[in-house]
Amino acid sequence: MNHTAALRGNSLLTTQRIEMSTATAPTTDSTQGQGSMNIRIYNTLTKTKEPFVPIAAGKVGIYLCGPTVYKEAHIGHMVGPVIFDTIKRYLTYSGFEVNWVVNITDVDDKLIAQSRERGITMSQVATEMTMDYCANLLAMGVDQITSMPRATENMDEIIRFIEGLIEKDFAYESGGDVFFDVQKDRQYGKLSNRSADEQQGEGGGAAAKKRSAADFALWKSAKPDEPAWDSPWGKGRPGWHIECSAMSRRLLGESFDIHGGGLDLMFPHHENEIAQSECCHAKPMARYWMHNGLLGSGEAGKVGGRSDRQTSEVSESSEVSDAQSAGGKMSRSAGAGGLRGQIERHGGEKIRFFLLKTHYRSTVVYSEAALDEAAIPLDKFYVFFERYLRITDKPFYLDPDPKNEVRSLLVSRRDGTIAGDSELLAEVKVYRDAYLAKMDDDFNSGGAVSELFNLLGTLNKFADKRHLEEKSKRSQADLDQFCRGVETMRELSAILGLFLKPAKTSGSEGNIEVMDKLVQTFIRMRADARKNKDFALSDRIRDDLAAAGITLEDRKEATTWRLGT
Repeated sequence: MNHTAALRGNSLLTTQRIEMSTATAPTTDSTQGQGSMNIRIYNTLTKTKEPFVPIAAGKVGIYLCGPTVYKEAHIGHMVGPVIFDTIKRYLTYSGFEVNWVVNITDVDDKLIAQSRERGITMSQVATEMTMDYCANLLAMGVDQITSMPRATENMDEIIRFIEGLIEKDFAYESGGDVFFDVQKDRQYGKLSNRSADEQQGEGGGAAAKKRSAADFALWKSAKPDEPAWDSPWGKGRPGWHIECSAMSRRLLGESFDIHGGGLDLMFPHHENEIAQSECCHAKPMARYWMHNGLLGSGEAGKVGGRSDRQTSEVSESSEVSDAQSAGGKMSRSAGAGGLRGQIERHGGEKIRFFLLKTHYRSTVVYSEAALDEAAIPLDKFYVFFERYLRITDKPFYLDPDPKNEVRSLLVSRRDGTIAGDSELLAEVKVYRDAYLAKMDDDFNSGGAVSELFNLLGTLNKFADKRHLEEKSKRSQADLDQFCRGVETMRELSAILGLFLKPAKTSGSEGNIEVMDKLVQTFIRMRADARKNKDFALSDRIRDDLAAAGITLEDRKEATTWRLGT
């Protein structure tokens, strides 16, 4: 089952945007399609920021390590996909054609254990959990993945890869198992700065078959009642590391541009991938290695507060221990499970915003309180979209039809100009340029979010100053400038995968009409109280509604309400 097929049954909008994302960006002049020369990426391999120069002009290959699908996804599984979904959006926007691969590990000891515990086949466990993973990706707005290969669908490629390593004397067969000979790789440890002696291979019976304790399994001989595949070394299954090397080669080539994953994968997984691939092909596996910080548990600071500013600038020498220092990697035992419930409570867009408001190399400190806090600034955008609708009688959200303007939001618009020379549009350009500069600087989404807030404040102030909500007082020229500014907001937020469709508001589905009738009753009661100068009752009605999550807004024409503070 490929990724596109898994997603098509969930949402027409998502299906259309998946098809959009895999198309080559149209070009309007000779410079487009080559990509931006301003982008710089922090390369974990060299511990420096480097100019981004892809192997093939105008094209980018990205491989992101995906999950082992033995249990339902938790929020920690969403960190990498949300980050790299945003990175692909920005690269596409910058003129590149991007091929982004996320693998699925669907054969593993944990899957076998779950299969036995539940009394179903390993493939049934994997299929069920893959669908759960894909559904959560959709809810988080992650729909830019090009390919989602599964290990069990790539056995022939995996076996060929192992055969190549044996032929080159970098691997050896022992009692039906095949191991990589770490001592043969003189550069082993160059990514993580760890030596071969720190590699901890399989114990038990496998240890006796090895030449060195550091050697790791490429192929594991079959055990009774376990899934197995035929191979030149007998029935068995692949080791974890070889799967990624084989699948990335098949889909992206022997060398590709960006390999991503969490810092916890740097050693031994990514170190072993490099050893396998580079010994087999005698060339770099990936030009840039990007590692996102892990999801820690604890209390987080406010958006724009001190803690966010402290983590927005990431040390150039960040290591695994630094990323885990703020609470450590989130695990199921630490309460990271229940992603579907979290999405139902908070909405996928809020969680996505929460993950993007911090630089991707920083630790994301997670808690339910932190998610609730994220809603406060996010709600300011939703209030603005309501205001835009009142001013223009048009929704902020675009029609999902891929034939319309949605497609252009992520296709080579970074070099576009902002029409007009007014004071407002000059200020809009300043924030847009600053936003692009932040994203060019190692995809600093946290900094980009700050510029979006600056743009939001400017547009609100302009609407206030020019009385745009009062048709009798506003000018058409002011309205046109305002709408151009909103177009820029729409353009920049789309890069982050935000505000592409109306957010689902908790508790509103199916009950919005009933809720509106109830709230309107309270609004009339409050109006009567104010008319009778009973301001204490008026304030109590307002405050009680606010405590229930309903905010009243008194306007010249009428009092309106919305969910949220």
